[in-house]
Amino acid sequence: MIAWEERGVGDPMILVHGITEDRHVWDRVVPLLADHCRCVLLDLRGHGESPLADDQSALAMAEDIGEVVRAAGIDEPPILVGHSLGGFVVTAYATQAPTRAVVNVDQPLRVGDFARQLQPVADQLRGPQWRDVIRQVFATLGIDQLNEDDRRYVLEKVDAVPHEVILGAWGLLLDSPPEEVDALVESLLPTIESPYLALHGSEPAEGYDEWLTRHLPGATLEVWDGLGHFISLVAPQRLAHRVKEFLSS
Repeated sequence: MIAWEERGVGDPMILVHGITEDRHVWDRVVPLLADHCRCVLLDLRGHGESPLADDQSALAMAEDIGEVVRAAGIDEPPILVGHSLGGFVVTAYATQAPTRAVVNVDQPLRVGDFARQLQPVADQLRGPQWRDVIRQVFATLGIDQLNEDDRRYVLEKVDAVPHEVILGAWGLLLDSPPEEVDALVESLLPTIESPYLALHGSEPAEGYDEWLTRHLPGATLEVWDGLGHFISLVAPQRLAHRVKEFLSS
């Protein structure tokens, strides 16, 4: 059973955390949204209070959203907000089920770029020092920009997450040619019909904006340069304001 909770009233909004995190990464954002939305927060399989599953892949995690939609009795297309891995998961869900809107917080969908970074350290990720690799990855994403409490939160979650979660979520990236991974994503994106907002705390890889709008026409991409990866922690008010603005447009 996927662990979840809800706060606020209004249109249903499901918020999905990133890899190694849990639903509490949204604790500063939700109070700013709960006067407009029924905010439903979940722990993806293998994270927080949710148990591991036989299939820990990122694509399978989209099923966690469906489970929570049913458990919460949501009978209309929800708004989806996802950070990092959660951005990929909400995008995958939107290819399978009706959604009102999708907000992707700092998760480039051209994941072959990330696969090229991970594959040289694949053996280390599969070995006993895998948590050190995660910390190195997070260092490139701006963890050093966080205050002491937020950095502690992120690293505590890294220390708590089971190894199976990392190998499952990143398995496709570790084992497949990057071009094949991108081709898979490219085949799915055109099925998304809902408004789509991509927010990035640093400039994505070269050519990403053109790639995204080619495969997901109508997507809006914004770069909030200097905020780094953990936007919900460093700029919760700006994030909540932009989500409300996007939904009202």
